[in-house]
Amino acid sequence: MDETPPLTADEQARLASVIDAWLDRQAADNPVLADVFPDPDVGPNEHRWHVRVLGQEKDTFTLRFTLRQRMLHYETYVMPAPEENDGAFFAHLLLRNRQLVGASFCVGEEDAIFLVGAVPARTVDDTELDRLLGTLWTAVEQCFGPAVRIGFASRFGG
Repeated sequence: MDETPPLTADEQARLASVIDAWLDRQAADNPVLADVFPDPDVGPNEHRWHVRVLGQEKDTFTLRFTLRQRMLHYETYVMPAPEENDGAFFAHLLLRNRQLVGASFCVGEEDAIFLVGAVPARTVDDTELDRLLGTLWTAVEQCFGPAVRIGFASRFGG
């Protein structure tokens, strides 16, 4: 059980402002960010942002950052469930998980593959946000191509 006290409303608002400012700077200066928009459909103790990211292996993907009372959660949809070679596909993702810090591949809705993670809200600053963006971008870029070729091999003549 987490013994960390939840953020106060003022702390949460201040941290949301830190994230907003970081996202504004990234949108202006970082060529991998295509779009940033807040999600107005969240509860009173949450803030959520959608960040559309440009990749090379995967053309675009959307990161979702959700600030809650204790944690900053993040996730992105990576790909649908594999059509074939399930064992090799999931072995590939599990091996990739071993190399990741602060994120992991998992199965989500409709057996789709997501990359997810969370950090304590009180640790979030510009440096941590930079690390998260870099980690998530790199993980998707390094895993997407090989995972597609394994899980959808017949579409590639395999």
